[in-house]
Amino acid sequence: MKAAVVVFPGLNRDRDMIAALTKIGGEAPAVVWHKDAEFPKVDLIVIPGGFSYGDYLRAGAIAARSPLMETIRARAAQGVRVLGVCNGFQILTEAQLLPGVLMRNASLRFVCREVKLKVENAATDFTRGYSAGQIIRCPVAHHDGNYFADAETLARVEGNGQVAFRYAEGTNPNGSINDIAGVFSADRNVLGLMPHPENLIEAAHGGTDGRALFSALLQLAA
Repeated sequence: MKAAVVVFPGLNRDRDMIAALTKIGGEAPAVVWHKDAEFPKVDLIVIPGGFSYGDYLRAGAIAARSPLMETIRARAAQGVRVLGVCNGFQILTEAQLLPGVLMRNASLRFVCREVKLKVENAATDFTRGYSAGQIIRCPVAHHDGNYFADAETLARVEGNGQVAFRYAEGTNPNGSINDIAGVFSADRNVLGLMPHPENLIEAAHGGTDGRALFSALLQLAA
């Protein structure tokens, strides 16, 4: 599978994501700067974390209106898999590629620590390396990770199996409704999550719980 990592000004987790994809997939992903004229043909597009455009207006709001996002929207409509982590998740919600919004943490403080996640839906390309109900560890680092959706949207997300991960065992760090940590698009080819699985892929990181997400994706045939 060929992958690309998208970089906007202010993102700071692109190197972590590139390193994870290279180590697990055995091939470095393409790196696409937000102003690049060409977007290579790939099977996976990843928007990493950080603070795109300084999180002015709202986290992810400016990046979501970049012309590059129209290309990503078109690729997603064609079935290309899109993964957004942390600020990438915020960008995908702002671009309306995923339902709901991400607000300021309930504590009004930046949170950086390890949490536990429950795998809600393991029947997707992203999560097939896990088992439904499995509890995994994952680090978080964000100020605007409080997931919210209105009652109608939330009912649809829950009813359609679009919840990917929930914060488990009382570790919700931001006040997200229904403990939601990550959601899929209706077609399951777009995933956004606040935790950083790319930072827990090898023993040197203190564990490998995040590795299965990437290995499951990268082992898929193009």
